[in-house]
Amino acid sequence: MALALAVMAVLWAGVPRAEAATSISTVAEELRRNPVYVDPAMSAQLPPTEAAELSRQIKDADKPLFIAVLPADQPTRNLFTDLRTATGVTGAYAVRLGDRFDARADASVLPRTAVRNLVTSVQGEDARTQLADFTDRALVTMRGSAPAGWDGVERGGTVSTTALITAGAVLVASGAGAYALVRRGRSRREAEQQAALEKLRVVVDEDITAYGEELDRLDFHPAEAGADDAMRADYERALDSYDQAKQYMAEARRPEDVRLVTETLEDGRFSLARLAARREGRPLPERRPPCFFDPRHGPSVADEEWTPPGGAPRRVPVCAADRIRLADGLDPQIREVATDGGRRPYWDAGPAYGPWAGGYFGGGLLPGLLAGTLLGSMMATPSYAAAYGAGYGDFGGYEGGDVSGADFSPADFGDFGMGGGFGGGDFGGGDFGGF
Repeated sequence: MALALAVMAVLWAGVPRAEAATSISTVAEELRRNPVYVDPAMSAQLPPTEAAELSRQIKDADKPLFIAVLPADQPTRNLFTDLRTATGVTGAYAVRLGDRFDARADASVLPRTAVRNLVTSVQGEDARTQLADFTDRALVTMRGSAPAGWDGVERGGTVSTTALITAGAVLVASGAGAYALVRRGRSRREAEQQAALEKLRVVVDEDITAYGEELDRLDFHPAEAGADDAMRADYERALDSYDQAKQYMAEARRPEDVRLVTETLEDGRFSLARLAARREGRPLPERRPPCFFDPRHGPSVADEEWTPPGGAPRRVPVCAADRIRLADGLDPQIREVATDGGRRPYWDAGPAYGPWAGGYFGGGLLPGLLAGTLLGSMMATPSYAAAYGAGYGDFGGYEGGDVSGADFSPADFGDFGMGGGFGGGDFGGGDFGGF
């Protein structure tokens, strides 16, 4: 028996074993020290000298670009999301996986369209050319600065003499001035966000009050004759939405927090519309966005053509009352808000109303609805994406290179509902997971 076990042990020792996948924690740890990580098994694709040159180029550009070259059998499920979470730095992440390539980025660093176009432009190239071309093109487009952990650190974890001399010269020349400048920049940004939040607070409080008045006018009691469980459920959801909206607004600390408030109010009004239909014996309404002219009007009933002053025609969701007004050639009842120049329609009141509108209408609807308006024009510019994020209301709490840890939205990071995978398993190859 002992002899048989010994023979089996020898035979087992001679059987090739599959290499374990590279730990995401290992890759993330290396990327926090250096912008380029090459798995030892993949050094033939990107030799150390070329990896070092690519790393130097990224550092010199002072951009938060991370590149990883991993084996083909590396699991792809949630790879980008897990890598972004483990690294914890706002930036753009590019991965060469065997002979496949793809990338994701925080919206404050690179918009989704830019990521898609950059990835498409290098498909089919060999590893060295592909990574070099992607880096060249991405660095020109990216926003943000490199993380501080990269300064003067080589892959082996030692600090180069040149880096020390350079760092010393910079410190002597600038002293505390650079630090003070960064602090002033962050303080200015925080002050701007607080000012925007206070503007939004007035408008959202009006929305919450209007919704509360709707509930007060509602002639319904859960125990009344004819009430059934479905009606009571709609009523309970409507009440919960009111309480949740007040709580979310009380907890709001940044302008993007307002989006959750208006999403909740929109949910509540839809519950009220369902309750009304059940009580009146009508078919349940389909889920539609609120009235474009004033979300307090409730869910829309149709899309109608409308032309803003000086703008192009577009179809917008309208409530029943505004649909009649438009058919009669009258102006709709438009939600106006206070500005320095007097009361204006919310779409002409500045970028702070992006989160408010985004909660009601969702990011996918806004570009078409707001085309040609002041808010729509601002949202289409790179400066809006840099300051407020690319999600039509997502201000983004961190800029490129900031350490955010796990505080990021996978949707904002560009995983497009795929959970961080590569298009549901189709990594690269022209199908980038719903780009």
